[in-house]
Amino acid sequence: MKPRIVNIISWLIVLWTAKVFLSSLPYKFTGHPDTQHIFGTIGSWMKGILGDGVGNGFIQYGAYAVGTVELITTIILLSPAVFWALKKTNVMSSTPSQHLIHAIGGVMASGVMTGAVFFHLFTPLGIEVMHEGKSDHGSLFYAAVSILVLGGGLFVMNFLTWKSSNGTQK
Repeated sequence: MKPRIVNIISWLIVLWTAKVFLSSLPYKFTGHPDTQHIFGTIGSWMKGILGDGVGNGFIQYGAYAVGTVELITTIILLSPAVFWALKKTNVMSSTPSQHLIHAIGGVMASGVMTGAVFFHLFTPLGIEVMHEGKSDHGSLFYAAVSILVLGGGLFVMNFLTWKSSNGTQK
């Protein structure tokens, strides 16, 4: 695939991933009742399998841990734009490969969403999250699946493009 097409597709995937991850952070970092329900449901399930310590730890800190990984992933995915601006303003003379950064970010995004998809499918949380009589109609699950798949595609496209250019920035 041509590097220009890879760039366009990559940035579309990055923007979608950043939108999903960043829009969830206020819920994860403020103890929102929906987040407490999600991580409480999963943590209670974990207690029966991994013990009270792990389950209670997930209930208390899981949202912060996942939110932190999503924030770091978003920063990595968006960093080529910052590097581009720094290069254009002559603050940096050379920048890391956008393709390598997007490949790494794609793996990270897929990794965190693999966990989300697993918890939706194999715990009492379910595909459709119900809380206080309201349903998310599966939107969290479908967003997680989309990022899992798109993150994998982001990795493959960018890694192959980076590798074909011998790891150098074009």
